[in-house]
Amino acid sequence: MTHRILLPLCLAALTLPAACTQFPALDSRATPELLASDYPALVPVDPLLAKAEAGQVNIPQTENGLTSRVERLQARAARLRGSVLSGSEKQRLSQGLQ
Repeated sequence: MTHRILLPLCLAALTLPAACTQFPALDSRATPELLASDYPALVPVDPLLAKAEAGQVNIPQTENGLTSRVERLQARAARLRGSVLSGSEKQRLSQGLQ
């Protein structure tokens, strides 16, 4: 029973402050030149759709490119995981620590 009363009260408490806010004065931002200007010309939608379709990603080509990049990065990571010091350098370093 209390949930049925509490939920509407919480919703009202959250929405009422938003209803009391002042709206920004957007009318003062429009310059007289802007108000006197003509509406923009309408453009046919077909050329716009053709441009949008031409700009789409070629999924197989992108996938192949990413796969080859992943392989190159994994090979590079494997090379970087290798030892930096040679056997004699490791031995010399361990002798210096003792």
